Amino acid sequence: MRLNESFLNKKVNAIEVKEKSISRLLAEMARTGFQGRKLGEAVDVWQAMIEDKDLTIVLGLSGSMSTSGQWKIINWLIEKRFIDVIVSTGANISEDIIEAMGFSYWQGSHIVNDQDLLREDLNRYYDVYGKETDYRKMEELITDFVLTLKPDFHYSSVEFIYLLGKFLGKKSVNSIAAVAAKNEVPVFSPALTDSAYGEAFLMAKNQGINLILDSVKEFDQFVSIGEKSKDVGVIYIGGGVPKDLTQLIAISVSPRTEDKGVPGREGHLRKSLQEYYYPHKYALQITTDSPQWGGLSGCTLEEAISWGKIDNFGKRTVCYCDATIALPIITHALNERIKKRDQPPEMSWLFEAVL
Repeated sequence: MRLNESFLNKKVNAIEVKEKSISRLLAEMARTGFQGRKLGEAVDVWQAMIEDKDLTIVLGLSGSMSTSGQWKIINWLIEKRFIDVIVSTGANISEDIIEAMGFSYWQGSHIVNDQDLLREDLNRYYDVYGKETDYRKMEELITDFVLTLKPDFHYSSVEFIYLLGKFLGKKSVNSIAAVAAKNEVPVFSPALTDSAYGEAFLMAKNQGINLILDSVKEFDQFVSIGEKSKDVGVIYIGGGVPKDLTQLIAISVSPRTEDKGVPGREGHLRKSLQEYYYPHKYALQITTDSPQWGGLSGCTLEEAISWGKIDNFGKRTVCYCDATIALPIITHALNERIKKRDQPPEMSWLFEAVL
């Protein structure tokens, strides 16, 4: 084979406009270029995860997606078990509660006098408005839940959110936490107080309940997922803390097991250290952040290979796109392609201490 032929394996196929499904359009986009191609590849990687029978799928959910009308998509992914574990910002699993309670967010504008909004007790999320009074009612509901907890028990975030989900489900507040609890999908939020939860915890403290959140217990529970999984696939909506924590499943199993490795799981050993690592078999990220600034949110999946966090031979892709564009399109294509996931991993062992 001549040298130039080694680069010319797949032709770009121009898209023809005609009636077709979203799934078909994305399949055609995967044979084009730029971020249209990456969007098409994204659904293929996610589909491969769902069809892998021995895989734990972890979703990292950053930012404030719920205020932009995305939280019911997360509920659908939970119910279909197209994800098995969620690592979320506190914002995404609190601000969804507002709509689940029956209140609303409102389409606004990013070109506005924000001092006028402040005078009207309206909070702005780029081009979405929310009432401060609704936000406070959500905080008060969370506070009511905190007051039901044991004051001397050390809760991890996954235990706290599971119990909150049960509490909200009984009130027919079908938020992400409620749907996750119903389907026994664990939700971790390592920076939980960086949201409405922090204020709710202070409100509960004023009423005599000083909630104890144990981050070491939480990390131990989270990393143990790597001991109980044959392989892991990761999906990152944005980056931040949810991405960073999820990446650690691949490498933090070693200190947890005192560098003895996981019996029955194929791992790798670092040359200079007797330290095992288990890179994620699949990886998909949707982000608008760039890698050259050195931040984790923009860090490429290839960079993560150097850490042992992503498998060099696994399926992976990054789509540089606003997640409010990409996520609805990808999930609708998945809905067309896959009706059921067979035998997703059982995760209820994470809630045993609070059952």
